[in-house]
Amino acid sequence: MEALHKPARSEFLQLRGLRLHMRHWGDPAAPRLFMLHGWMDVSASFQFVVDSLQREWHVIAPDWRGFGLSERSGRDGYWFPDYLADLDAILMHYSPHEPVRLLGHSMGGNVATMYAGIRPERIARLINLEGFGVADRAPGDAPAHYARWLDQLRTPARMLDYAALGDVVRRLQQNNPRLSDARAAFLAPHWAAQNAQGRWEILGDPLHKNSNPILFRAAEMLACWQRIAAPVLWVEGAEPRVGNTYGSKAQARAEFDRRRAHIAQVRTVFLDDAGHMVHHDQPELLAQEIETFL
Repeated sequence: MEALHKPARSEFLQLRGLRLHMRHWGDPAAPRLFMLHGWMDVSASFQFVVDSLQREWHVIAPDWRGFGLSERSGRDGYWFPDYLADLDAILMHYSPHEPVRLLGHSMGGNVATMYAGIRPERIARLINLEGFGVADRAPGDAPAHYARWLDQLRTPARMLDYAALGDVVRRLQQNNPRLSDARAAFLAPHWAAQNAQGRWEILGDPLHKNSNPILFRAAEMLACWQRIAAPVLWVEGAEPRVGNTYGSKAQARAEFDRRRAHIAQVRTVFLDDAGHMVHHDQPELLAQEIETFL
């Protein structure tokens, strides 16, 4: 049986022209810890880690633009630099003068780690959960990539919806078979909401499904990583990725190790019996690693 969850509270900020939802846990006077969720996820995803923290923290976790309860962009898509700018605005709002403790998962880890090199003076400690970038793209990919993006704009994207909340629970467990019934049932009403027809819609702008027209260039990311001044905790799930874009398992391992080597002060942790969603699979062990590091 799951323990009682620590209570969360919501706040909405008007930043960079959008209404962004912020989820808070803990005493506002306690040390702050910022947590950034991944693609097609929401801030409530960190509930199980927050529940497992032993110290008193003021955890602040945004819903990224176009996810959860945050406003959608109203444009043709979502550009990675906007996440950097949103994070910059959020940190200036809550901690304009002091460096922060920052944690990010997956896409949120990509944002956090690049930001830590772009503004190294703003980060005291950085925790990267499975946020290691995607496969590099070559300039020669650009023509076909742009053409695909233009084609996608002609047909509006849509998210799947579900007849019942139980179907959302099953979808979450399909995404991550390690997710327990209790945790999936907690996440489902945060990950989806009922529409006017009574069906459950995923709380993500369908435009997130479109290709990003900006090609990912690993060299640019690593140039930022090399400027990180803060100590970094690098956390991976020990279970191999399925369907990764780096090639074979050995190729993926070699590429992750190559990228990690660009960070000056890094401690690496592999969590057993955990995949990409380490904060769902092993929240207790992850919380221990986080507090030891901090």
